[in-house]
Amino acid sequence: MNKEKLTTIDLPEEPDLPGLHIRRYQGEKDFQIIASINRACNKVDRVVRVVDPEYLKTRYTHMPNFNLHEDLVIAEVENEKIGYGNINWWQELDGTRVYEHKICLVPAWQGKGIAVSLLRYHQNNLKRISNKHPNDGERYFETYAAETEEYTQCILIKDGYETVRHFFEMVRPDLENIPEALLPEGLEVRKVKPEHYQAIYDAEQEAFRDHWGYSEEAEPPLEAWLDDPSFDPSIWRVAWDGDQVAGMVRSFIDQVENDFYNRERGWTENISVRRPWRRRGLARSLIVQSLYAIKERGMTEAALGVDTNNPQGALKLYQSVGFQQAYKISAYRKPF
Repeated sequence: MNKEKLTTIDLPEEPDLPGLHIRRYQGEKDFQIIASINRACNKVDRVVRVVDPEYLKTRYTHMPNFNLHEDLVIAEVENEKIGYGNINWWQELDGTRVYEHKICLVPAWQGKGIAVSLLRYHQNNLKRISNKHPNDGERYFETYAAETEEYTQCILIKDGYETVRHFFEMVRPDLENIPEALLPEGLEVRKVKPEHYQAIYDAEQEAFRDHWGYSEEAEPPLEAWLDDPSFDPSIWRVAWDGDQVAGMVRSFIDQVENDFYNRERGWTENISVRRPWRRRGLARSLIVQSLYAIKERGMTEAALGVDTNNPQGALKLYQSVGFQQAYKISAYRKPF
């Protein structure tokens, strides 16, 4: 059997399109292909994000419960790369099993049956995977779509998916008039050193256990942080109470995205506070300090993402320090 036959995939309900070819991952060159497809989709869907090939390499390499050679596919017509898809799965703390899939198809090839066939292919594979798992909780297919991704939304709704959660991407359009926010008494922000990384990682995982959809097994390992091309602990702001990490903002600057859009944006992201230190103004203080930190790096705006139903009132907090809604992303689920 030749190599091409081994990497070629037959889709259920495959559309009759001459030259259509669905294949598996063939090497690191595919990260550039996926990034290009993603940019083409985002341009039409007005999603202002750019995926860097190096980021993709890190993400796919460290994604738990994911086999790069089995769970990623690329769609081609003749020599044109037109789409990709991937799957993943995990179990949440309450026992819910989530089987996630993603499809990105260049707009010129939408409406021809390819996306629907890829959806069926992903669902069939996820069902096959689920058959190996204990039947010990609810099971859902899951995927995400921005409010501007009308074609994707249409396919999902027609297939029985419903929105279950909403998220905003928020932007602070300038870094002027940053409010004051003192650090709570008894806490200290320290320079991040390599010997702190594990404690910071562990504290973040503990804090995020209260977030919707959290799954310990779905979280990338510490090594994924270290390999991320935007990894820059010098602009993190981590608060300590003695030898305990109380909370943090792990900011980053995506220079590839900034160059693409000709902007200077810093992401004041990965905001978390552990339970004993909540409701004391710590998150607000760390966000303010992070805004100053990225401003010192020459940034002129800031961004972050938020779960609109965050139980700690994150949305109101971010609005209070100058962030505004840019666009909405929704989580879609369909029960098995």
